[in-house]
Amino acid sequence: MNTTKKYAATALAAALGVTVLAGCGGSDGTSAGSGASKGSGSKTVTLVTHDSFNASEKVLKQFTKESGYTVELLKSGDAGSALNQEILTKGSPRGDVFFGVDNTLLSRALDNDLFTAYEAKGLDRVADGTEQDGKHRVTPVDTGDICVNYDKKYFADKKLDPPQTFEDLIKPEYKNLLVTENAASSSPGLGFLLGTIAAQGEDGYQDYWKKLKANGVKVVDGWEQAYHEEFSGSAAGKKAKADRPLVVSYASSPPVEVLYADPQPKEAPTGVSTGTCFRQTEYAGLLNGAKNEAGGKALLDFLISRTFQEDVPLNMFVNPVVKDAKLPEIFTEFGETVEKPATVTPEKIAANREQWVRSWHSIAVK
Repeated sequence: MNTTKKYAATALAAALGVTVLAGCGGSDGTSAGSGASKGSGSKTVTLVTHDSFNASEKVLKQFTKESGYTVELLKSGDAGSALNQEILTKGSPRGDVFFGVDNTLLSRALDNDLFTAYEAKGLDRVADGTEQDGKHRVTPVDTGDICVNYDKKYFADKKLDPPQTFEDLIKPEYKNLLVTENAASSSPGLGFLLGTIAAQGEDGYQDYWKKLKANGVKVVDGWEQAYHEEFSGSAAGKKAKADRPLVVSYASSPPVEVLYADPQPKEAPTGVSTGTCFRQTEYAGLLNGAKNEAGGKALLDFLISRTFQEDVPLNMFVNPVVKDAKLPEIFTEFGETVEKPATVTPEKIAANREQWVRSWHSIAVK
C-alpha cells in the first residue's frame, strides 16, 4: 500500500511473484461469481496488485472450483508503483482487475479514468464510510489503521504511561522516543502525516510538526527500517538493540508479534496508541479495457464475499470490510479496536497531498 502495510504480509507473499489463483461463485455472501455469465469466454482473469497481496490456498481453490475462473496474479511492487504502471498503460491495461489503491491515492486513480463502473454483489454489506465513489468505480476490500505502537516493557520499566494522542507525542517526557517513516516515500509515513493534519487542521499541522521535530522525532525511509531496526518493541528490533520505544506502524502489529513468536506470549509485547490512528481503506476496480470483463466482475464479487473477507486478517494483516465477517481469535484477543480513527477525504488528499508533503519535508527532514 503503499502498502506496506503489511509488513509481515510482505514476507509471507514475497515468494509469490506471479502465481495462479482461482475463481468463485454463489450468492449467499460466502462466495461469488455473478459476473461469470458475460465476457470474452476466457477462463483466465488477471489481478494486478501490490506485493503484499496474499490469500490462502484453500480459499483460492474454492474460488476456482465454484466459478471456473483461473486468476493470474501480477504483482507490481508497492501500491504506488503498481498504480503508476497502470496509469502509464491506461486503456490497454496489463490485467482485468486492480487491487490495492487506498484512500490516500484513490482520487489519482479516478482522475485518470482507470476503472469501469461495476456494483459488486454484496456491496450492501460493507462497513459504513468505506465507499468513497458513488459511481461504483471501485469496491472497498479491507481497512487498516496506521497508529503509533509502543514497547510495553520500556514504559513499564520507566514507570511512564505510554502516549495515547497526537498531543501526547510532543510532551517532554516522550522526547527522542518516536520513529516514523518518510511521508514522501512510505505509506504509513503518509498516513501518519494525514492523521496529524486531521487532528491539528490544515492551519495547525505545520506548527505541530515543528514541535514534534523539536521533541526529537526520527524520520527514516520506510516501515521495514522503522519497525525492524529502530523500534525496541519488535522481535527484530530487540535483536538489533533498537532504542526507540515508539514507532508508526499498524493497529494489527501486536497480533502479528504474538503470531510469529515462539513460544507465543500470553500478552502482546507491544501496544497501540489508539488516539494516533489514521484509517486506510483499500479498493479494487475493474480496469478500463479489461479483456475479461466478466471474469473481473466475478473476482470483485469474490473479494467482498465472506469467504475471502475472513481470509484477509491472517494473510494481509488488515481488517475485513464487510460487516458479517468474523475476525480470528488472535485479532480479537491481542488487537485493538480503533473507535474513532482520523480520516481525510480522498478529494482533500488529492487537492493538497503534494503541498502537504512538501511542507512536511521542509520541517521534518531538512
